[in-house]
Amino acid sequence: MMASSPIHWPAESLWQAIEPQLPGFSVEIVPSIGSTNTELMARARDGRNEPVLLVTEVQTAGRGRLGRQWTSGVGDSLTFSLGMPLAPADWSGLSLAVGLSVAQSLQPQLPAPGSQRPRIGLKWPNDLWIDGDRKLGGILIETASFVGSAAHEPGTPRYVVVGIGLNVRPRPGDGMRTPPASLLELDERLDAPTALACVLPGLVSDIQTFAAQGFAPLVERFAQRDLLRGRAVNLSDGESGTAEGVGPDGALLVRTARGLQAITSSEISVRPAAVG
Repeated sequence: MMASSPIHWPAESLWQAIEPQLPGFSVEIVPSIGSTNTELMARARDGRNEPVLLVTEVQTAGRGRLGRQWTSGVGDSLTFSLGMPLAPADWSGLSLAVGLSVAQSLQPQLPAPGSQRPRIGLKWPNDLWIDGDRKLGGILIETASFVGSAAHEPGTPRYVVVGIGLNVRPRPGDGMRTPPASLLELDERLDAPTALACVLPGLVSDIQTFAAQGFAPLVERFAQRDLLRGRAVNLSDGESGTAEGVGPDGALLVRTARGLQAITSSEISVRPAAVG
């Protein structure tokens, strides 16, 4: 079988774009690693808290939410982690803000109603889907306390690792609960390096804005891409109801037999109910 062509990453231009926003920022591209999130979290626990972008061409032990595995081959996916110190007054809603940032960068304008163009939507709390309930990518956010600092106090700086995985090329959906989608369906120019250059500058800026303002100013924009709003959902505690959007803290609002419930990602998982 013919070897894959080398991937040319825009490391220098990314560094030039981001370093003014994140002094001390560095870019690392590695051919293979177990998990970019695991690597940056290990560094943070060793006291290495500098801002860094870690990109891998092959991820052999990637992790999603609830420990689900995420794997990628050369050129098939874009997998990276962004590590940076952050001190928001409230961490609630960060994964939603990240998902919204990525969706808006990849697709600044939503397709018009009735258009045949795929729409990037957001499935609470940390997935990007396109029409037809097909998964385009996922987000995994982890934090670590600075060595010697008090944890979980409001406004206390922590080191945040934002891991993002996006399907670039179509992939088989055998055995997957959610069929996969790919960036090439949206734009044939969106290979992994191009998608990274498209997403990263806005992501850094939007995370910093989140730290200053929280999630509340983003509620209306999130609603435009909310794929669960108005749909029946099943909760992992056995309840079911109708999703009614998200609150100013990023909690999912679900109307159940007990009334309107505010659901946080640390409590339960949410899946759309089967149609029909």
